[in-house]
Amino acid sequence: MSQQHDDPTTGRDDDPTIGRIVADITRDLNLIVQHQVDLAKREVITSAKVGGIGAAMFAVAGFLGLLVIILLSIAFAHLLSMTGLHLAWCYLIVAGAYVLLGVVLVLVGVRLIKKVKKPEQSIEAAKKIPAALKGQTSSAGAHRAGSAPASS
Repeated sequence: MSQQHDDPTTGRDDDPTIGRIVADITRDLNLIVQHQVDLAKREVITSAKVGGIGAAMFAVAGFLGLLVIILLSIAFAHLLSMTGLHLAWCYLIVAGAYVLLGVVLVLVGVRLIKKVKKPEQSIEAAKKIPAALKGQTSSAGAHRAGSAPASS
C-alpha cells in the first residue's frame, strides 16, 4: 500500500473527483457563455448605434427629397403659367399628374403583389422537422433535390 493516500498533506482533497470535474466544467462553460453574451451585446449595441445614425440620415435625405419635389412642383406650375394659363389651372395640372403617377404605381404594385407565392420548399422542409427530431425519416424525403439517393 502506498503511504501517499494516508498522508494528510497530500490527501484526497487534491485528487480530482467526478463531481469536482463536472462542477469545474459547468462553471467554465457558464463563464464562456456569459462572456460570449456580453461580447454579443457590445457588438449589437455598437451596430445598432451606427445603424440608427444611418437610418436617421436616410430619413433626413428623404425629407429633403420631399421638399425638393414640392418646390419643383411649384416651379413647374409657374412654368406652365407662362403659357398663359391661370395659375390655379397650372396647379391642378401638376396635381393631376401626381394622381396619374399614383394610379400607375398602385396598378403596378397590385400586379407585383399578385405574383407573390408561398414558399413551398420551406413549408415542406418545416413539415419534416418533427419527424426528423423523432428520428424518423421518409424514403421520399431522405435525399435533397439534385443529389443522388443514398443506397441502403
